[in-house]
Amino acid sequence: MYVDIGNAVEATPGVSRDSLERLDDHVAAAHERIEAGRRENEHGYAALNLPERVDTNAIHRAVEPFEDCEAFLNVGIGGSALGAATLSAALDSDVDAYYLDNVDPVHTSAVLDSLPLENTVMNVVSRSGTTAETLSTFLVAREAMDAAGVDWTERTLVTTGEEGNLRRLADTHDLPSLPVPDGVPGRFSVLSTVGLAAAAVQGHDLEALLSGGAAASESLSGSLFDSPAYAYGAVSYALAERGALTNAMMPYAESLEYFAEWFAQLWAESLGKDGLGQTPARALGATDQHSQLQLYRAGPHDKMVTLVRPREYDDLGIPETDLDGLSYLGGSSLGELLDAEFEATEASLAAANVPNVRIEIDHVDEYALGELLYSMEAACVLYGELAGVSTFTQPAVEWGKRAARGLLGGGDFEEAAAVENKRSIEID
Repeated sequence: MYVDIGNAVEATPGVSRDSLERLDDHVAAAHERIEAGRRENEHGYAALNLPERVDTNAIHRAVEPFEDCEAFLNVGIGGSALGAATLSAALDSDVDAYYLDNVDPVHTSAVLDSLPLENTVMNVVSRSGTTAETLSTFLVAREAMDAAGVDWTERTLVTTGEEGNLRRLADTHDLPSLPVPDGVPGRFSVLSTVGLAAAAVQGHDLEALLSGGAAASESLSGSLFDSPAYAYGAVSYALAERGALTNAMMPYAESLEYFAEWFAQLWAESLGKDGLGQTPARALGATDQHSQLQLYRAGPHDKMVTLVRPREYDDLGIPETDLDGLSYLGGSSLGELLDAEFEATEASLAAANVPNVRIEIDHVDEYALGELLYSMEAACVLYGELAGVSTFTQPAVEWGKRAARGLLGGGDFEEAAAVENKRSIEID
């Protein structure tokens, strides 16, 4: 992976080279703390040890009963879905993947109605085994299988913790199961059983994914000038401190669009604490050059833009044409056009003094995805250390979960009472 931070220097807001040199001392100290956390396998820091510790053989054994499947259905929410979905969206497979990560009844019905349930494997993912959205959707999906005459116990894989409803369910029905790793928050779990089960069912190379992650791990050092991951995390932190409170993640590859979704959870849930953090915005190049770029270039100078692309890809030629004004396109390719759009956007932002960072990977393949995903996790952890926030907690999310559970009669939670106190100015 390659990170170019040149356009973040002397922008508005921007960070000077001298400031980066001073910040590097703090990066060194943060790196020592991160490495200490990894050595002790502390909560959160344990995620950065996954490439060396994941048992891919166990994953392959768990999914072996489903080698005949035509479709993969993941039932989970947040970190129990986004990492796996990123891999599914980026990599081609003969097995179609579907993700029920929302309790929208219309969408859920449409997905279940479209699936060949007799040839679908369902992976139910929840560390606690008590996640309301996941368990509710699982019950609906299980009922759909029953109604279709499908034995759901023959088509279900469980990924969960050592205790809880799902663990008891797996034990009772002798379901294939995988453990959720200890000390790894869901949003950091893509390179674990949580993200890799889907990849295994779809026939992707788990070892290459983890090798990419291991390469990114080995590149971490005590200096942002020697580590692409730390360069990105440190510059993002420095720009946020200077007013760039939005980070627009803009991949230039359709296959990486879901990566921006995954990044949004990682960045928002990890860093949005104590009045601090950077709001992730999701964009897609070149599509959003025709929508969001106007704001990024000419709106308030409170943003940084992250541009991501693969250096190599399968290309498609543009036919010759004699249409007025378009003849210059003939004989070139869509890839050349996309690259020109990427570089024009980058130059446009720089000309407007908008800070932007370029991230490049060699290909959109397993190795590069492992490297990219791990690097963003390490960048996030470094940012959290520099900002002094509790990167691995999510108290605001837990507040909402308690409120929802109380409203549904799942217990007496004071957060649920807040709903009754909603201020309302209704216009009809």
